[in-house]
Amino acid sequence: MVQVPQRTTPGAPALVRLLARLAQLDVAEPGQSLADRLGQWLSWTDAITLSSALSARAPAAPAHADARSASDDAERMCARVRTALTNAIAGASGVVSSAGRRTASRAPVRRNTADPVPEFAVFRQDYLTVQQTMQTDIGLLRERLRRQLMARTPELARLAVLDASLEQALDARERTLLATVPTLLAVHFERLREAGQQMQADVPEAAMPAAARAWLGQFRQDMQRILLAELEIRFQPIAGLLAALRTC
Repeated sequence: MVQVPQRTTPGAPALVRLLARLAQLDVAEPGQSLADRLGQWLSWTDAITLSSALSARAPAAPAHADARSASDDAERMCARVRTALTNAIAGASGVVSSAGRRTASRAPVRRNTADPVPEFAVFRQDYLTVQQTMQTDIGLLRERLRRQLMARTPELARLAVLDASLEQALDARERTLLATVPTLLAVHFERLREAGQQMQADVPEAAMPAAARAWLGQFRQDMQRILLAELEIRFQPIAGLLAALRTC
């Protein structure tokens, strides 16, 4: 099995740490605070929109008949979406889920292990497909949670408006940054393949098929870890909205 050098980036999100380790990159700690860096991402029009959302009078929200029941429904809805996306990730990476199933029907169809080793373009397309699925499903879920907040208190309604403004302001930047992930994975793929080819040259002919495939299994596991870490980042706004719903 190919050993990947450890690259530590204390305090960084799991996705950044994984990418730094797999792509063998040194990632320095940011010299600016989160607020300062976030400010650089926002245009002046975004700043005006966010300022208006913060200063606007909270919209009147109708009384909710059963806030506790609605919060429970929101929890279950979020759990369903997360489970479906986790299953899709397992299918895209070719790793069987803990339940022993391949994944949801939208997941890419897996190649037979007897087939020739696929080029990275195949995995890249799978990764992009799952990214698009996460973008769509989490976006719809976020909107549904905002609608629930709007139906609670004026303060939570204001939070929903602010979240919608932030999503709109940061969406393009988020897409651009996450679009670089497959490029870093490609570097890792080629490094593992080269190591696998060298190993194949060094092992007895009888063991050659297993040696040729060992690196591919490792890559699929690494790809799954990266996708799960990306899912964790994309779900952070959902976790925040859910936490707000639990307050009432």
